Amino acid sequence: MRRFAATTRTAEDAARQIGTEVERIVKSLVFMANGEPVVVLCSGRSRVDEGRLATALGARGVRRATADEAKTFTGYAIGGVPPFAYARPCRVVADQGLLAFDEVWAAAGLPDAVFPIAPTELLRLAGALVAAVAS
Repeated sequence: MRRFAATTRTAEDAARQIGTEVERIVKSLVFMANGEPVVVLCSGRSRVDEGRLATALGARGVRRATADEAKTFTGYAIGGVPPFAYARPCRVVADQGLLAFDEVWAAAGLPDAVFPIAPTELLRLAGALVAAVAS
């Protein structure tokens, strides 16, 4: 884990602190699908398509979690949500675009901490379903 004097809360902030491309930053975004929390892992340049996510989950619909919901289910504040080790069980979906990289950087639970990891190892540790959910 690496900590920085400045924030790594956004993908752009993290990339700047690390000295890497925004694409290599893993965003851990919390959604609600049929009332259940889902964490989506995607590249820092990508945007999650809620329709694709709903299809991948077989859900009627999805929406972004509120800051309070994200903190309640994961145990972490937005901007520091890691890709695994949540306070409560959460499904994890990873966008297949992460597999294009040999190494990515993910939040480590604090607004100034990140860690490097191979995407295949990240997805294994997160127990993630891999799907095309981002563009």
